[in-house]
Amino acid sequence: MHDLLIRNATLPDGRSGLDVLVLDGRIVAVEPNIQASPQLPVHDAQGWLLSPPFVDAHFHMDATLSYGLPRVNASGTLLEGIGLWGELKPLLTPEALVERALAYCDWAVAKGLLAIRTHVDVCDDRLMAVQALLQVREQVRPYIDLQLVAFPQDGVLRAPNALANLERALDLGVDVVGGIPHFERTMADGAESVRVLCEIAADRGLRVDMHCDESDDPMSRHIETLAFHAHRLGLQGRVTGSHLTSMHSMDNYYVSKLLPLIAEAGVHAVANPLINITLQGRHDTYPKRRGMTRVPELMAAGVNVGFGHDCVMDPWYSLGSGDMLEVAAMGLHVAQMTSQAGMQACFDAVTVNSARILGLEGYGLAPGCRGDFVLLQARTPVEALRLRAHRLLVVRGGAVLAESAPVRSLLQLPGRPPEVDWTLAR
Repeated sequence: MHDLLIRNATLPDGRSGLDVLVLDGRIVAVEPNIQASPQLPVHDAQGWLLSPPFVDAHFHMDATLSYGLPRVNASGTLLEGIGLWGELKPLLTPEALVERALAYCDWAVAKGLLAIRTHVDVCDDRLMAVQALLQVREQVRPYIDLQLVAFPQDGVLRAPNALANLERALDLGVDVVGGIPHFERTMADGAESVRVLCEIAADRGLRVDMHCDESDDPMSRHIETLAFHAHRLGLQGRVTGSHLTSMHSMDNYYVSKLLPLIAEAGVHAVANPLINITLQGRHDTYPKRRGMTRVPELMAAGVNVGFGHDCVMDPWYSLGSGDMLEVAAMGLHVAQMTSQAGMQACFDAVTVNSARILGLEGYGLAPGCRGDFVLLQARTPVEALRLRAHRLLVVRGGAVLAESAPVRSLLQLPGRPPEVDWTLAR
């Protein structure tokens, strides 16, 4: 564990001129003008924004950076991506899986992304991806909280051995029970898969995170079943519905009934703005659906909503860089959350909200929290979103993981005093 003093920081809640003292890897004080030992390492934040680290609540690390293997997704659609992943799985090797995952983790640390929940496919009887990511989880533990979800990509009831493989993965130490009910053969099978998987999680004392209703079909309503079983089994606060894109096609009357059920069951929601806006609405001409779940409505109903990156350079998405500010910026545009409160909520969706979904211990910027944070070259969360703010400092347990100089303009604009640095959008 490490000691560190940050001076003159601005926090996401608007407080400024604060020092943050980290001793033995934990924050012990957040206040102005902290008196500390002269031997203590000090970093002057110069008034820039100090945020808790970014958290990705939904990712697929077993597929990341595999773009072009064995071929490119020509249509860019979800179903071709699933088919392409099926072609790629027999060609995977443990060494390549680990190499790509570690490369992505390097990207993540540089971006201040220090917690990731990744779904890992368990439909391969070899459980190669599971074994590889368990190894990666241990290797990156000093830097990243990596949480693994046992994900039956081809359907836990539809695919041979998927249920047994899921149980094997959990026995090996995978953290969360996953599912994909809308990919089962029938709506009834989908509902049954939700019941089975939630009961496994309840018996094992684990969390649940299901790809749920990732569809344009307004009748894909497995989130209702997920909320029912979360409530029935006492899993409040431990269950997440990811994607929920069918909600953008549901009629308002049904949604008015559904939202209170989700909130009452304590179910979290995860939207994946970059991917949802890309993959959904593909059968529409015009008017064309946006493809993302009802983020502001869920939040207004009291549901905790986080954002995920979902994919980076894989069979489903040829873009991405691990930047959660890009994810949040897409989310606020798609959801039209451009009020000051709405933009702050989108910043929260890639920080504090997603930390709640993962159940991260000691997350935050208060005394007693872990000494984990990122210093952004911005003055407010809204400015950080606008600029996709440069990361000046990334800290884990008081140890500096990444550091870079501020971005400065080479121009002197008319009327701009020369002693003032002009930070440009990048």
